[in-house]
Amino acid sequence: MTFDTDVAQNLIDVHTRIDSTAEAAGRQSGDITLVAVSKTHDADRIQLALEAGHRDFGENRVQEAEDKWPQLKEAFPDARLRLIGPLQRNKVKRSIQLFDVIETVDRLKLARAISREMKEQARRPDCFVQVNTGEEPQKAGVAPGDVDEFVRECREELDLPIVGLMCIPPVGEEPSMHFALLAKIAERNQLRKLSMGMSGDFETAIRFGASSVRVGTAIFGTRPPLRAPDT
Repeated sequence: MTFDTDVAQNLIDVHTRIDSTAEAAGRQSGDITLVAVSKTHDADRIQLALEAGHRDFGENRVQEAEDKWPQLKEAFPDARLRLIGPLQRNKVKRSIQLFDVIETVDRLKLARAISREMKEQARRPDCFVQVNTGEEPQKAGVAPGDVDEFVRECREELDLPIVGLMCIPPVGEEPSMHFALLAKIAERNQLRKLSMGMSGDFETAIRFGASSVRVGTAIFGTRPPLRAPDT
């Protein structure tokens, strides 16, 4: 792949890998959404992917997305934007306004704030529960043993549109065990969507049932340096 030059060709290459892996796993590639992770990449580079026909994107930070996406969505109104990074409660209102999917619902206070804001705005982006499959203390996400009750509360008490689960396996660990765990939790909660797998392991994730994979470097190339923290 020409990571730093040809976004359109990189998209073709990643889709080819998705198609091949899905076929080998006995799945339909059309059931797998490629989420192009555009965090830290500028609007001009994202537009290359949009012009190539891609429509599903992921951003980590609310403010960064606000800086880039309103104009992009005006030009490409069918683009779909996912929040795949941590969400602070003071940014919930802005996230509901901008994002079509929120993948990082990970605590009850945040879930309550999202529920209130959805009612206020009469807008209901799909939500995923982030699961900390490795139970890493420094990482966000609901512990595996707490997911069933958390999903129940989100659904029954807060009326959140919980459609699936998301995870980020620990660095250095075999991801397949984490993908298998996420799939098992989703099955018993009757959740059909699994957001798992990134540039280095998305093919493994597909074999374990991923409905969406989050791929950045393999599409956009090496990320530019991070900007100042979100405010």
